[in-house]
Amino acid sequence: ADLQTSSQRLNLSASNAAVAELKPDCCIDDVIHHEVKEIGTHILVCAVSYTTQAGEKMYFRKFFKFQVLKPLDVKTKFYNAESDLSSVTDEVFLEAQIQNMTTSPMFMEKVSLEPSIMYNVTELNSVTQAGECVSTFGSRAYLQPMDTRQYLYCLKPKKEFAEKAGIIKGVTVIGKLDIVWKTNLGERGRLQTSQLQRMAPGYGDVRLSLEAIPDTVNLEEPFHITCKITNCSSERTMDLVLEMCNTNSIHWCGISGRQLGKLHPSSSLSLALTLLSSVQGLQSISGLRLTDTFLKRTYEYDDIAQVCVVSSAIKVES
Repeated sequence: ADLQTSSQRLNLSASNAAVAELKPDCCIDDVIHHEVKEIGTHILVCAVSYTTQAGEKMYFRKFFKFQVLKPLDVKTKFYNAESDLSSVTDEVFLEAQIQNMTTSPMFMEKVSLEPSIMYNVTELNSVTQAGECVSTFGSRAYLQPMDTRQYLYCLKPKKEFAEKAGIIKGVTVIGKLDIVWKTNLGERGRLQTSQLQRMAPGYGDVRLSLEAIPDTVNLEEPFHITCKITNCSSERTMDLVLEMCNTNSIHWCGISGRQLGKLHPSSSLSLALTLLSSVQGLQSISGLRLTDTFLKRTYEYDDIAQVCVVSSAIKVES
């Protein structure tokens, strides 16, 4: 027996050994196992060759046409985290939406993300209750027909890649999803996606990120933030000057226009800054300017982060 698909023809026969004799009203059974990997029209071609008692050689074929439909619909979304307050930057969140396209329930045995060599992955599909890890989907792992589940994963660059500024640029390979399920008759299915790719955000020649910032500050009282400045160039040294421009609500404390010195390619420096807010509410931190004296090029950084400013009569929890 052969299986003809739109792209290839596969031999499925479990045994090609000739049968010496087939008695009247008898039959030959041949169990064939094949993992279907393509959707669309499939044709099962069964061919039989035999010799009659008169020594005449005979041959016939039968064709069985059937359609292979997509069992699951998988959609992915990427979210680039700009949360540089953690110890690791360039976090990526992957949301996988999996929909059961069949007419019967599925038992979702496994849904996992196999990351590329650049990333470590953390599954965010469970919570801890009373010291036990419980699935966010509950105790039942069944996916009803046409129902959709959303799986979430957090990917963080490995240390050797995260420390090299600018290495995670352009199109990067994230990894691939591995999905295993069972039908209501116990038949197992598996779907493995191709390598998922995302476009990493571009930061230009100089990247400014935050390493530390308070959530809530008092009105008209100084508070501190820690910035990280990274030279994303792979071959050019920069000589940087920092300017701090006040806004209607944010006022910088310190000397504007100070020299930061030379910053070598793919290297970083941390910078502690002090500022205060004259307006209550959620305020955006803006007004930082970095000038490369070598190229006379200025980089502007606005809406770097937000802080909640409250009246000094309200005690701010540390």
